[in-house]
Amino acid sequence: MADPSTPFDPAQLIRAEAAALGDLASRLDPPNGPMLPAFNAAVHLLADAADHHHRVLTTGVGKSGIIAQKLAATLRSTGTPAYFLHPGEALHGDLGMVLPGDAVLLLSASGEPPALLALLPAIARIGAPVIALCGCDTSPVAQQASLFLDATVAAEACPHNLAPTASTTVMLALSDALALSVSQRRGFAPEDFADRHPGGRLGQRLARVRDLMHTGDAMPTVAPDCPLPELIHEMSRKRLGVTLVVQDATLLGIISDGDLRRLLEQHGADALTRRAGDILHPNPVTIAPESFASEALALLQQRKITSLVAVSSSGEPVGVLHLHDLWTLSAT
Repeated sequence: MADPSTPFDPAQLIRAEAAALGDLASRLDPPNGPMLPAFNAAVHLLADAADHHHRVLTTGVGKSGIIAQKLAATLRSTGTPAYFLHPGEALHGDLGMVLPGDAVLLLSASGEPPALLALLPAIARIGAPVIALCGCDTSPVAQQASLFLDATVAAEACPHNLAPTASTTVMLALSDALALSVSQRRGFAPEDFADRHPGGRLGQRLARVRDLMHTGDAMPTVAPDCPLPELIHEMSRKRLGVTLVVQDATLLGIISDGDLRRLLEQHGADALTRRAGDILHPNPVTIAPESFASEALALLQQRKITSLVAVSSSGEPVGVLHLHDLWTLSAT
């Protein structure tokens, strides 16, 4: 029994888990890491299943089951259809989720849970290959799997070598490496990631300019022959501090409220005789509607301006993005 008066050393626990991760990394180090061939084969198997419109099923019990749920979520969010299959429920009907050609990722530290061992023959009959992320290469699970990925640890980081600590950390890291390797192999791009994460702070950072810009009647525009009083009215009505100068769907330039103030300071009442074409800036800073909002924010900050003009591939102005539209983004 541990002496309760002895202080627990959390730093030592973290060092023990870090050492276990270092051992895992050495097993995957190219070009001769001993687990690298099996890992690459697993990546190929999973990517091939997804490319042929099959799915990945993850399963496990206890803490390994929790890691399996997280693995399924990571696979889904990075472009690979994946679901968690509860072993107990699978034995009572949910095995119907598994179809021929699907791939099963089975996570187990010991490789001996009865529920997983009972699943293996049934999965084999269905015709779905099994990849075992397991902490014991001689275990029944490891021996019966199509591929074995070594999640062995020398010892748990727990002072009693009992609580799953180093083993779950290694399993989590190995499953992340597997999921992201599959994602890369399948050509998953940042745009795809953005489409799958529309909510929360991550969704805000991955929003597109097209989702935030002011379009249609909300986009301030005037013709080059527009007199200054009408221009001021348009700018005030749209409340973006700028107006575009457009003719026949061609962007000629931009005018800001700062330009108007400087014009009035320099010319007084004579400024009211000017027209938009006389005072526009001919080279406004533009951005593609498909660009990420984070790119737009960086551009605004770099150029020290408050508005960008979104233009189509043909150069036609399709929207205006103001710094205010990105305030939430800049705070994340």
